[in-house]
Amino acid sequence: MTKKKKKWSDYLWIVSATYFTMGFFNISFAWLGTICFLIPLLMATFGGGKGYCNHYCGRGQLFLEIGNTLGWSRQKVAPRWLSSRWFRNGFLVFFLFFFIQMIWLTVQVGQGAESLHETIHLLWSFHVPWHWAYRTQLDPWLAQYAFGLYGIMLTSLIVGVVLTVVYRPRTWCVFCPMGNMTQIISKSKA
Repeated sequence: MTKKKKKWSDYLWIVSATYFTMGFFNISFAWLGTICFLIPLLMATFGGGKGYCNHYCGRGQLFLEIGNTLGWSRQKVAPRWLSSRWFRNGFLVFFLFFFIQMIWLTVQVGQGAESLHETIHLLWSFHVPWHWAYRTQLDPWLAQYAFGLYGIMLTSLIVGVVLTVVYRPRTWCVFCPMGNMTQIISKSKA
């Protein structure tokens, strides 16, 4: 049996791993996560459908590396309710609530109504001090956005890794908010 030749896009998991490593040590790199939000939405809007999710998502590829290459996945089928429309849409609303809350706090810091929170909001419940990663002095609102975005990205990574280990790699992808939004955009264009 011959091995399938890898394409350049099969190595995008390195980009995702690098993002999390750089953000861990310097929060200003968290701004790069905005690209992970914009590219899939732009691709879906301009006719790319779910191409980003299927071929270019470094996070999905990272889950494949963890689950398949490292062998950390139990390779069990996930419960059907995780991929149900009501759960996907409910999780999207849940995600958007936290994203809007992050933007609101960023605006409040920018207007001087709130002070900079050098924490990340982890697993939607815990404020984890992250002051060591704030090495370069940014405008407070820029730093607040970076802390908030990194918290969202790290939370989804942790959830995705846990689901990869417990079920199959890319189990996160069946209800990923970005994937759900690209699907909604693609269907609305059809």
